[in-house]
Amino acid sequence: GVELILPTDNTVVTPVVTDQLNKKGKPIIAFENPRHNTQPDIPDEEEGVDIGQETAQAYAAKIAQAKTILWNGPMGIFEDPRFSQGTFAVADAVAKATSQGGAKSIIGGGDSVKALNQSGLGDQVTFMSTGGGASLEFLEGKELPGVAALGNR
Repeated sequence: GVELILPTDNTVVTPVVTDQLNKKGKPIIAFENPRHNTQPDIPDEEEGVDIGQETAQAYAAKIAQAKTILWNGPMGIFEDPRFSQGTFAVADAVAKATSQGGAKSIIGGGDSVKALNQSGLGDQVTFMSTGGGASLEFLEGKELPGVAALGNR
């Protein structure tokens, strides 16, 4: 069976549209009033930007017990140091489970790979692929176009 563990706490912010534009000409959203939310639900008018410490600890405990780990996607907006703790806690747990616990770890997606490398743990996992969607399709048993093309040679 599969056990789905949802966050029990999180970091939330109030998103505010600024007058500044990004490179694509769209308004930049500022994240104001970051706070720890001890409820699993994200309040209306707020946005979740990271998992909380309680959730990170629960995830790390489950990861430590795993024999196989599939990680596809960061826990929050890890590029912003205010919202990176959850992602780096999971990265650390996956690396420890692999290097110390003997687990096999598969990391899919450019953001997850970036987070692992940024934390200096990229060499402590079994396999990384920046193609998150392609990794999931491969695990589903679907044929990947690039692999199929190689087979046609």
